[in-house]
Amino acid sequence: MNQQNKIKILLFGSTGFIGKKVSSLIETDFPQIEIINSQSRLENTQDVAKELDLIQPDRVINAAGITGIPNVDWCESHKQETLRVNLVGSLALIDSCWKRNIHIIQFGTGCIYQYDENHKENSGNKFTEKDPPNFFGSYYSKTKGIFQDLLDIFDNVLLLRIRMPITSHLEDSKNLISKLIKYSKVVNIPNSMSVLEDLLPVMVDMCIKKVVGVFNFTNPGSISHNEILTLYQKFIDPNFKWENFSIEEQNKILKAERSNNELDSSKLLEIYPDIPHIKDSMIKVFERIKKSIKNQ
Repeated sequence: MNQQNKIKILLFGSTGFIGKKVSSLIETDFPQIEIINSQSRLENTQDVAKELDLIQPDRVINAAGITGIPNVDWCESHKQETLRVNLVGSLALIDSCWKRNIHIIQFGTGCIYQYDENHKENSGNKFTEKDPPNFFGSYYSKTKGIFQDLLDIFDNVLLLRIRMPITSHLEDSKNLISKLIKYSKVVNIPNSMSVLEDLLPVMVDMCIKKVVGVFNFTNPGSISHNEILTLYQKFIDPNFKWENFSIEEQNKILKAERSNNELDSSKLLEIYPDIPHIKDSMIKVFERIKKSIKNQ
């Protein structure tokens, strides 16, 4: 395809966990797209604006953001840095895109909700895109909740709310499976999760079509950590063992609380009905992991 006829996408966060996946996917499977990795940083708002004017992209994808190393506990002691990127920088990027009439995809999080009296585990009453945030137990989630509330005035944004991202590559340190197998104890609560192999191609299609609005970007259904580790035991390591502990016990060893919820993915499924249920998808994930181990 002629380079001039390609859709030009400027990607922020290309060196991060999700950004790398997005860049690789587009370069491999979408020849009609020219992907350009941003050289500016979100906290440097003037540099971002200059880069938008230099590149003049047709679309922008923002996969940049601070989640903390090794986890969101980091954000509790680095609040200024977290605020500067996750709220101020991301909002400035969206505003800059709006001024230039550029469609932007913003990766967000579904970790702004917590099971409550109206949304109990396995009750079927899930959190929709219209529910206000009810979880503020971590500074990371607090900034994300505030950020989402500020997006209503923009008509050029697609906000995709990911939860507990999963891939078929155990070498990915941000992969939920890779995290779980390193823990000696886990809580056993059903949660919504996002299998990136299922969802990122959907994201690219939404980008091409300039879909806007807020979407819970998770596989339908929920799955517990015990169910995932049982699959790991079945497919990968039959000798693997773990223990459970309560949320109260978990909170004692963490700086910040963790969100547990099930998101309603029906809005996404109306457009993309073939996204598999999380429990079916997890079996496929472990089949791919097992196959890759055998081929090593």
